[in-house]
Amino acid sequence: MNYDKICDQIIEQIKTKDKPKLLLHACCAPCSSAVLERLSSFFDITILFYNPNITDEEEYQKRKEELERFLKEAKYQIKLFPCSYEKEEFLKETRGFEKEKEGGKRCYLCYQLRLKKTAEIAKKYHFDYFTTTLSISPHKNAKWLNEIGKEEEEVHQVRYLYSDFKKKEGYKRSIILAKKYNLYRQNYCGCMYSKIKNETL
Repeated sequence: MNYDKICDQIIEQIKTKDKPKLLLHACCAPCSSAVLERLSSFFDITILFYNPNITDEEEYQKRKEELERFLKEAKYQIKLFPCSYEKEEFLKETRGFEKEKEGGKRCYLCYQLRLKKTAEIAKKYHFDYFTTTLSISPHKNAKWLNEIGKEEEEVHQVRYLYSDFKKKEGYKRSIILAKKYNLYRQNYCGCMYSKIKNETL
């Protein structure tokens, strides 16, 4: 499926209406930059920084603060939904898959954990849509993300904004914006397993 095309179709349908409320799960400032540039004209966005996969509290706070700085410097009038770290949730969900290769089942479970939380909050606080910035990365499986999003949409009865934000040179644009705002860019996704992998390369 062409998830980027589906995203365009949804945007086309809402253009003439009041901006629907979108809960956007964000993994970091660089990935958020190009996604916000694309979506902010069409949605009333609130960002959910829910990333229990991140290695430790210090790294978690660093990424969160960098996202807050970016929103301020780029002059986005966008709120961050308060959310706790919850590292134990990630460890519990991925237990037994510690030795799984990067991009395998452990990553699927991590996507599922974060999108489930996003959908739950979107439902509870009456958002019209939910989605994630994760598909902007060439290292993330957009097919899995959208399949999980569809499942959570059905469970929670909140519309999922299908997407593949790396398309239309979205990832390239995120790199340009990261340089423009001097954003902290990591060489690993956040979890201890990807960090170890990158340290051994």
